[in-house]
Amino acid sequence: MSAQQILYLSRQDVENTGLEMPDVIQLLEAAFIQRCAGKVEMPPKLGIYPKPDALIHAMPAFIPSLQAAGMKWVSSYPENVKFKLPIIHGLIIMNDPETGVPVSVMDCTWITACRTGAATALVARYLARPESQVVGIIACGAQGRTNLEALAAVFPIQRVYAYDISSRAVTQYVEEMTDRLGVEIIPVNEPRLAIVESDLVVTSGPIQKVPAPSIEAGWVKPGTFASSVDYGSYWTWESLAQFDKICTDDHAQYEYYRKAGYFTGFPRPYADLGEIAAGQKLGREHTGERTMSINLGMAMEDVVVAQEVYRRARQRGMGQWLSL
Repeated sequence: MSAQQILYLSRQDVENTGLEMPDVIQLLEAAFIQRCAGKVEMPPKLGIYPKPDALIHAMPAFIPSLQAAGMKWVSSYPENVKFKLPIIHGLIIMNDPETGVPVSVMDCTWITACRTGAATALVARYLARPESQVVGIIACGAQGRTNLEALAAVFPIQRVYAYDISSRAVTQYVEEMTDRLGVEIIPVNEPRLAIVESDLVVTSGPIQKVPAPSIEAGWVKPGTFASSVDYGSYWTWESLAQFDKICTDDHAQYEYYRKAGYFTGFPRPYADLGEIAAGQKLGREHTGERTMSINLGMAMEDVVVAQEVYRRARQRGMGQWLSL
C-alpha cells in the first residue's frame, strides 16, 4: 500500500472478516468507557432530510486510544420497502489520524446492524435481569435480527415472540432466526402479545419525529428491560411513565435530537451507557424494576468496529486496493 491507495471493502468483505457479536460487544464496551472518561472526540450527527422521516447523516468520531478516526455517511429511507430496497445504505471512511490520509472505504450496512444490536445487549447486561429468557421483538427487519442475536450472546434465551405489520416478514424471521439460534420463536399477530410475557423487549420500527405510538401502559411486566431502537416512536407516554429507569446511549446525542423535535414530552434520561459501564451510575437495582434504554446510535460505535474490520481485512489480504 502507498499513500495514494485506499482499501475498498464490500459488504461481503466486511462480513467475511469473521468479526462475531461477542467481539463487537466487547469493542463497544471499551469505547463507551473511553467516552465517559472524555477520551473520545465525537460531535453530534450532522444531517440532511430530503424527505419526511428520511435522513442522510454524517457521523465522525476519533478514539485516540485505538488510533481510530473515521466517519459514517449513512441514509435511512423507511419508504424504500415500497421499492424492495433496504432502508439503510451507507459507507464508512477511515483515515490515518497521523496524516489524515484516507486508508479505507467500506460498506456500513452490516456494521450498522451489528453494532446496534451489540449496544442493546451491552446496556441490557447492566439493566436487565441476568436470568432473562423470553424476548419480544417488535419489527422483524435487520435490527430485529441483530438485536436478538446480540441478546442471545449475553442471556440464556429460550423463547421469542415476534411481531411485524407484515405477516410475510414475520414468517421469514421465524424461519431464519430459528435456524440461526435454535430457540423457539413464536409469531404473534398483535404487538401486545410480543410484550406481555417477555423479559426483554426490542422495538425497532421506523424512526418518526411525530410518532403514532401503539404500545400501551400495562403491557410491560415488572422486571422487564426494553430497548427502543426506534427513538421511542412506538411507546405511549403512559407506557414510558411505568419505567423506573429510562437511559440512553449518550446524553449529548439525546439532547441534540430533543432540540431537533424528537422526544417531546419524554422524561430526562437517568443515565447514559458510558456512565453505567464506567460505574458512575447504577444499573438495575432490584428484581421488579422496569428499565429501558433509548439507543440513538453513535459514530464511535461504527468507527471502533470499522477499525477492527480494517485490521482483520489487511491481515487476511481481503478487499481491493484502489488508487486515489
